[in-house]
Amino acid sequence: MVSLQERMKVYRKQLEKGEIIDAYRGLMAYFQDLRLYFKKKYPDYFVSGIYYGYMDMTYFAFSPESLKKRKLKIAIVFVHEKFRFEAWLSGYTRDIQAKYLELITESGWDKYRTTDNVDSIIERTLVDEPDFDDLEAITEKIEGGALEFIEDVNVFLGSNSLSLLRITLLRKQVQHGRVVGTFSFGSGYPRAVDPCSIFIPCCE
Repeated sequence: MVSLQERMKVYRKQLEKGEIIDAYRGLMAYFQDLRLYFKKKYPDYFVSGIYYGYMDMTYFAFSPESLKKRKLKIAIVFVHEKFRFEAWLSGYTRDIQAKYLELITESGWDKYRTTDNVDSIIERTLVDEPDFDDLEAITEKIEGGALEFIEDVNVFLGSNSLSLLRITLLRKQVQHGRVVGTFSFGSGYPRAVDPCSIFIPCCE
């Protein structure tokens, strides 16, 4: 196992060369400009500050009101290790993420990848192998891909609202220790089902 001291020696050598410092500063400067571009062009969207990270990921949120009211957000992310830009659908909390992941999994919607990343529900690659000599092209690809991602998510959620309601109700009932009833959505409208049909005993 490589010790911290050995790692710091490598780190110091890279800093002494200077290129890594200039590259990182250039990337962060571009990310600042990218965030400002989105903030100015899309005033109705929520644009967060930048999370700079620890050379693992750098991102800012870019979310329409339609997702904010569901406590969801879109993150524009640069993944340092993969060296690419991605869009992530994330929730405000882990519980919210779990609920929407359950919805996506149950529905069989597989247009975008799900991962074991605790910070995202689904992900889309926006720019793979970016050419930083053409920042305008990178921005154009990020913008187009992010807007398409948002539109697809909104359409999916709109067409699965009843399934989401069912999942939400069941999760709340389970959290309280029992399921006292459920709903059937087979006809397109919720209808009550015998409360005794599903039961999870409470802990006494």
